[in-house]
Amino acid sequence: MTSPSSSRADDAATRFAIVGGGMLGMTLALRLRQRGHDVDLIEASGMLGGLAQAWSLGSVTWDRHYHVILRSDQALRSLLDELGLESEIEWATPRTGFFTDGRFADMSGLLDFLRFPPLNLIDKFRLGITILHASRIVDGRPLEAISVEDWLRRWSGRRTFQKIWRPLLRAKLGERYRETSAAFIWAIVARMYAARRSGLGREMFGYVPGGYARILATFTERLRSAGVHVELNAPVERIERDGEAPLRIVFRDGQTRTYDRVVVTAAAPLAARLCPQLGTAERRSFQDIPYQGIVCASVLLDEPLGPYYITNLTDDGLPFSAVIEMSAIVSRKEFGGNALVYLPKYVAPNDPLFEKSDEEIRTDFLDALRRMYPHFAERKILAFAVSRVREVFAIASLGYSDRLPSISTSIRGLFLANSAHIVNGTLNVNETILLADRALSTIDPVQVSNA
Repeated sequence: MTSPSSSRADDAATRFAIVGGGMLGMTLALRLRQRGHDVDLIEASGMLGGLAQAWSLGSVTWDRHYHVILRSDQALRSLLDELGLESEIEWATPRTGFFTDGRFADMSGLLDFLRFPPLNLIDKFRLGITILHASRIVDGRPLEAISVEDWLRRWSGRRTFQKIWRPLLRAKLGERYRETSAAFIWAIVARMYAARRSGLGREMFGYVPGGYARILATFTERLRSAGVHVELNAPVERIERDGEAPLRIVFRDGQTRTYDRVVVTAAAPLAARLCPQLGTAERRSFQDIPYQGIVCASVLLDEPLGPYYITNLTDDGLPFSAVIEMSAIVSRKEFGGNALVYLPKYVAPNDPLFEKSDEEIRTDFLDALRRMYPHFAERKILAFAVSRVREVFAIASLGYSDRLPSISTSIRGLFLANSAHIVNGTLNVNETILLADRALSTIDPVQVSNA
């Protein structure tokens, strides 16, 4: 009788360094350590978590950027189960709104959809067909050959594209939506439909009490107890190899350390800068990946703005991309009885918004809130803070998969794995964990034998 068994390609434990302590780096570090390797997890900042980091907003500690768990997020829920947190997830059914033509419209259910003011019945029918068709596509790669604008115009029509799709695309991508493939919108629809299927026909969004501050603290403790060496406040200057010698990491303070294999999980342009020995074409393939950044304001209020978790914006002239009411899902007890609102603005990495002060952003954003919500008053604000990240997600441009560089590099033992390798998917924690699991087959291949 035969049965498959797996073993490492090397008999002895390999010494790994993971550069970048976001959720991707943390998951890779845990999995490699579970395979018996020696692992150092190296992070430039003072805490792990990357985009999932938490911060203090007044008297409240919560996520720096907005995150939710979907019932269909099986990879994330499995990891939370390992950490002993999955059973504690609190679930809620969110409501969705639109702010269009200067007023709010509910878009939470079928009747809301049928009453949706900006579109006539034919427009609504074509919009529904578009979403249904996208939800039934299994493989989004062929959509990389079609621009998102052409595909949506073909399926939804000119009016629906102008009134709904174009404003939503511009909110997320700016004018770069023109270079984006139809795979982008398919990935969003596929994720939402998976959430509905797993939520018995309704989207169910969840969170762990304590937010990502608690998740990351628990995850960090699990890494350390498993034997992963976690090193914070350790910015890397470069990674290099001399001939057949081990890979060498040179830290910004001048210290050096050697490893058998190094995995860099930073955004692709930064990863390329850290690895000067990459070939010219190879380096350019990482540097040329188009990214979108975010400037995200968190606002702690003494009461909610409205009933919707997300309010999509189709009107021009608003300085943010959407209004995210976290307290529409998360119990207000988590916020000391108050309400938490995110005001994200997605922009290119070189957008002038990054140079604006917090006070300038506060003035612009609050003026817009007053136009949207007549009952809003600045005295309701308990805390206001701004997060800036220049490279958040790679844009799914036309033919993206064909140009995406491999996780393996021309330098033996050096791997570059980051969110740009999430192909035909949206950037979220579940996809990041799935990427870590896929990347393992390249970073640490196992030999399968019959015994």
